[in-house]
Amino acid sequence: MRFGVSVASGDLEGCARPYRAAMSSDTVPEAASAGTGRTVSFSPAGAFGVAFAPALVLAALALAPRVQDNAALLRSFLGAASALGAWNVLLLAAARRGGRTRSLQVAPRAQHYLQACAQASVLLYWGWHWAPVYDAVPLIAGQLAFAYGFDLLLGWSRRDAHRVGFGPVPVVFSINLFLWFADDWFYFQFLLVALGFAAKELLRWERDGRRVHIFNPASFPLAVFALALIATGTSGLTRGQDIAISQFYPPHMYLAIFLIALPGQYLFGVTTMTLAAVASTYAFGLLYFAATGIYFFYDSYIPIAVFLGMHLLFTDPSTAPRTELGRLLFGVLYGLSTVALYVLLDRAGAPTFYDKLLQVPLLNLSVIAIDRAVRSSPLRHLDPAALGRALAPRRRHLAYMGVWAVVFAAMSAAGGAGDRHPGQWLPFWQQACADERPHACRYLAAKQSGHCNSGSAWACNEAGILRAAAAEAGIGPGAAGEAGAAEAEVEVEAALAFARGCQLGFEPACDNLRALAEAAAPAAFERAAPTLGDYPIILRGSKGPIADRDPAALQARACRQGWPGACESVGTASRP
Repeated sequence: MRFGVSVASGDLEGCARPYRAAMSSDTVPEAASAGTGRTVSFSPAGAFGVAFAPALVLAALALAPRVQDNAALLRSFLGAASALGAWNVLLLAAARRGGRTRSLQVAPRAQHYLQACAQASVLLYWGWHWAPVYDAVPLIAGQLAFAYGFDLLLGWSRRDAHRVGFGPVPVVFSINLFLWFADDWFYFQFLLVALGFAAKELLRWERDGRRVHIFNPASFPLAVFALALIATGTSGLTRGQDIAISQFYPPHMYLAIFLIALPGQYLFGVTTMTLAAVASTYAFGLLYFAATGIYFFYDSYIPIAVFLGMHLLFTDPSTAPRTELGRLLFGVLYGLSTVALYVLLDRAGAPTFYDKLLQVPLLNLSVIAIDRAVRSSPLRHLDPAALGRALAPRRRHLAYMGVWAVVFAAMSAAGGAGDRHPGQWLPFWQQACADERPHACRYLAAKQSGHCNSGSAWACNEAGILRAAAAEAGIGPGAAGEAGAAEAEVEVEAALAFARGCQLGFEPACDNLRALAEAAAPAAFERAAPTLGDYPIILRGSKGPIADRDPAALQARACRQGWPGACESVGTASRP
């Protein structure tokens, strides 16, 4: 194997140059880089050897126990490795026929490795509290190997020179923060990665005198696959719902994401996007609560996965507006479109966790129009950059970060971002249902049914009572006014819930099951307070499993959540 090496002028100067490039302006275009970097040239055989390495890594990872345990997963890894190998052979044959050499320009970009560090921090913290993340490490490593191989082969298929750095890492990490395919369908995960790099290479436009990619290479495939999964009703092939729920398990996750994103905001000036997205969504949530008495997202003002997307998904500076006012509008559009998509997906009966993914490509397509609009006469005077034009870029970034820190601190103090949002606990929804607030009883019934399935006998009884009341009122499982078969279905659900509670030893559920069998609409159903056996299930809220199950600790937790009579048991009247 032969290869020659030539070093271009402007060799790397360590890590300082990427930071200086990032600080040179308010925005970081796609080409922000570490100078020209080091260029290495290869003969056709040498290029084949370099491009063969990712396929070899994939084949080696196929030997990992995590991959070996599932035949479909093993086939996915070997299939991806074979595809890269076959492509490499074709490329070698073409290079030998044409006598062409290939070259690699090694030029790491701060934009890439800083984003990768932030995403890795989230993955590590999340995985510490949700084991499937660490269990997926070999799968993420396989995607990284595939991403490097696919990106390299695609680049060399289109030109003789290719730039290599940390670019594939944040793309793969970002995808894995929001969507995984189940093991039996994991080959789609490789296609997801391939689509992102294909879109970055092939879908480009002229912007500010440069030919650059249009779409965020992680957001575009996420949105395309989300649409396909929704259209085919196959979201069950993924762990998207588990991901969205489990990202709230770690304590103080909002604060962790806030802190993890700060270095990128300092270097690349993306704070205004995050600030605008969070503030607009939170403001909508406050208005919605004032109008309805319930929370729009039920257990939070901003779901944790959406909050993560506002920091580490749509904020790619290469595919965002260049102007500060444009970035503010970009953030507002992302926040409000998340709200709109949540409504549309819910009404369509589709999983709502796609609400943070679908809009990003459309927003990417709008960036030129947004910048053009804000540079027009009516709006250019409102650009916040005009107020701080005398400040150096990094000082202006710090000023925006200071404003964002104040907003985040105020939100946290008001319960808008933290672990103690009342909407995750049943007492709030019990009162909201009693007050006949919109959607409250339906949501409460769904929560209690989930707790019933987890083994809470008290929740089974409560779910049965709500289902029986819905049947009596002529309300079907999810819509009002359904008659006949729908009412009968709800009655059956009520009977099943009572039967489950009775099997678990909750005597009021047994009484209610007998009463339901004897009369279509009993005058009143039997109720009783939850027991200590129910507490580990019904007190959990939206967080992970409760670790401290000492009776005193459980009573104190119930008191903090506002359960009737719980505070008397611990001798305090404290509330969260």
